Amino acid sequence: MRIEEDYIGKMEVPDNVYWGIHTQRALENFPPTGERFDEKFTWAYFMVKKAAALLNGELGYLNEKISDAISKACDEWFQLKDFVVVDPLSGGAGTSVNMNINEVIANRATEILGGKKGQYLVSPLDHVNLHQSTNDTFPTAAKMAVIVRIQELEEEIVSLQDAIQAKEKEFYGIRKPGRTQLMDGPPIMLGQEFGAWADSLARDRWRLNKVIERIRSVNMGGTAIGTGIGAPKNYILKIVEKIREVSKIKIAKAENLIDATQNLDVFSEVHGLLRSFAVNLYKISGDIRLLGSGPSTAIGEIRLPAVQAGSSIMPGKVNPVIPEYVMQLSHIVFAHDVAIEHACALGNLELNQLTPMIVHLTLKSIKLLKNACRALRNYILKIEANEKKCVENLERSVSNLTPLIKRFGYERVAKAIKDAQWDIDQALILLCEREGIDPEELKKSLNLGKMTGLGYM
Repeated sequence: MRIEEDYIGKMEVPDNVYWGIHTQRALENFPPTGERFDEKFTWAYFMVKKAAALLNGELGYLNEKISDAISKACDEWFQLKDFVVVDPLSGGAGTSVNMNINEVIANRATEILGGKKGQYLVSPLDHVNLHQSTNDTFPTAAKMAVIVRIQELEEEIVSLQDAIQAKEKEFYGIRKPGRTQLMDGPPIMLGQEFGAWADSLARDRWRLNKVIERIRSVNMGGTAIGTGIGAPKNYILKIVEKIREVSKIKIAKAENLIDATQNLDVFSEVHGLLRSFAVNLYKISGDIRLLGSGPSTAIGEIRLPAVQAGSSIMPGKVNPVIPEYVMQLSHIVFAHDVAIEHACALGNLELNQLTPMIVHLTLKSIKLLKNACRALRNYILKIEANEKKCVENLERSVSNLTPLIKRFGYERVAKAIKDAQWDIDQALILLCEREGIDPEELKKSLNLGKMTGLGYM
């Protein structure tokens, strides 16, 4: 153990770790939940620190050797990420996380300069954190990470959409009953149902792509409350450009740094779109479960892939485990959205004290949705149509008689259906007997193919 000291007092820190006393205090204050920050957030935070060190060196605020050592330490972020140990659900608006990263970088930079951990030839505060605050570095790193992860999610949405559209084409010629409120409705093509799912995903992809423009606006250079206190003007003017250069992430300086420091409503907006995407995934998954239900005793119009044994007691059972998995992940995203909505609203005056939770849950939701897309895509590609069951169900659906209301009126058709006890063939016979029409002639006028397209009425 080594002894470190801050203004609160002295404390033991394990010899082999790169963090220091501030992190050690946080570990004692905030018992671990098992949650960890998204790896891309950690990377982004190191890149923010690297950019600040390089700019401070270029402007003459940091010794060149110290600036270079910090930069090199930041480039080793992947080897150092396991030492970023402060729980995402910690108090202090992210200060403990910022200090954790400052100490890890400082100790590694100290080693690069020939010192030992805890010797602090590079100071976590005076050097690594120079001209910065938790309140501008944390949200900046967060937005950088969200941009990258949303772009990755977009790719997964495209891949899922492609899989659904492939099935749309494959199943387009298969007629089946539509259903409203789970009850028989007019005919529809199985492919048309898949096509509607694909279009809903196209909207999600478009919305997420557009919201990135709002995430790009960062408050870096605003320091504690957006006024830039403690940072020189030439640093404030150039820091965002330097972060862009280092990270290759297209961020931009917010027009109002005070607003961008205290208001995190953009995270509420972003997560609202993630929630909307989860809504569509949930609906698609639920539809797949229904269409494959039975399969012998219920709808059974698609054959669900047997990806694992469905029961420990019922042999041969196949369960819709992937749609159920996606629905569970969606529920978690719904819960995250409620938490983020409240947390964004509960920021006080110049700072939102719940920033770590907001950021963590946003990035976690993106990860869950990426997983959901990947699993659902692979599953959908294995779905097969049960054409025989589609035809059987369609032939029994009294909703096929819907076009006859133009000829006989709603009430007369409805009475025939009721009198026939919902037997479509018997209902046609009754109508023909009452109207003096040949049943075969009437059947020919019921064009199921026409009923699945626009303008059939």
